[in-house]
Amino acid sequence: MTPVDGTAAPVIRLLLADDEDLLRDALSALLELEPDLTVTAEAATSTDAVRLAREHRPDIAVLDLEMPPADGLEAAARIRAEAPGIKVVLVTRHARPGVLRRALAAGVSGFVPKTTPAARLAEIIRDVAAGRRYVDPDIAASALTEGACPLTDREVEVLRAARTGASVAQIADRVHLAPGTVRNYLSAAMSKLGVTTRHAAAHRAWEEGWI
Repeated sequence: MTPVDGTAAPVIRLLLADDEDLLRDALSALLELEPDLTVTAEAATSTDAVRLAREHRPDIAVLDLEMPPADGLEAAARIRAEAPGIKVVLVTRHARPGVLRRALAAGVSGFVPKTTPAARLAEIIRDVAAGRRYVDPDIAASALTEGACPLTDREVEVLRAARTGASVAQIADRVHLAPGTVRNYLSAAMSKLGVTTRHAAAHRAWEEGWI
């Protein structure tokens, strides 16, 4: 893209992170066709995304939301904490409105579904690089009508740990609580969500975008 005065637009350096190699490679190839965009690093996990952001200092990190071992949102928060100058665009297959509030709180600048065409994503990346924020209109509309999360902060914390398959003892160690206290929080969360296991509660909370 060339400005009207004929000077070359500054190149926007990108980090792409997605655990699906085929999709990541295809997106990289399509974005590289844009004269003002260049992919400087690619990652398949949220851990690698944070490390590569630290090493390469891209202008924008384009992160898949559903990445192991944590997720793109956790990676986004860590990237923003370590390097506030790096802007983040989250891409998701499951546009869960509940995630939007968490993403905005983490300083994410763009929130788009994976159905977004590459050419449109390139436009969004340029807007984000220019300091603007973009949220998919359908996700934003759904977020406005979504019910509030019924869970307390502690219940969210233990369910987030439970989603990894950790035992009660492991969760307790991770969140610095006694095992009995963890069980109480898990029980309260299960009751509020109408399920009978901590794994079902964690899955329901994740589907709603609360964890």
